[in-house]
Amino acid sequence: MIYPLVKYGDPVLETPAEPVTEFDTPELHKLIEDMFESMYAHKGVGLAAPQIGISRRIAVIDVSAGQDPSQRLVLINPEVIRNEGRQVSEEGCLSVPGFREPVKRGARVTVRAQNAKGEMFEVTGEDLLARALLHETDHLNGKLYLSHLSPLKRDLIRRKIRKLQKEGEW
Repeated sequence: MIYPLVKYGDPVLETPAEPVTEFDTPELHKLIEDMFESMYAHKGVGLAAPQIGISRRIAVIDVSAGQDPSQRLVLINPEVIRNEGRQVSEEGCLSVPGFREPVKRGARVTVRAQNAKGEMFEVTGEDLLARALLHETDHLNGKLYLSHLSPLKRDLIRRKIRKLQKEGEW
């Protein structure tokens, strides 16, 4: 099932998501598969459950955009445990469509999370994977990439979004 995306302005995006406590259930596995399907349909490399209106600490990432099944990552209850170096690259968000801005992020990041069975694991990523790990973990903490922009740039984007909302295009 392909879920519609929740856009900036919906409170679920700016509220910390609830931890997952029940693992290895048919419902959880179905939600994860639906999240991958939704992410691919919307042409993303990552998707957090709040982006489809579900306040759960679940994120899926595939920096190959569906080209390499071994790149698929499921992160449940993730926590960033190491964030090293710096990279600046253009970043966008499926929940803030039409906007892309340079964002400073860690260059090498390690996240500890659980898989669908509840087993703990760690994943380390660099470059795009590091960016995706931080971006999706931010979503689960109720934070959007806009919070990494200067107040002036953030305000400019918010004003453009309000204008789009008034015109019925958001």
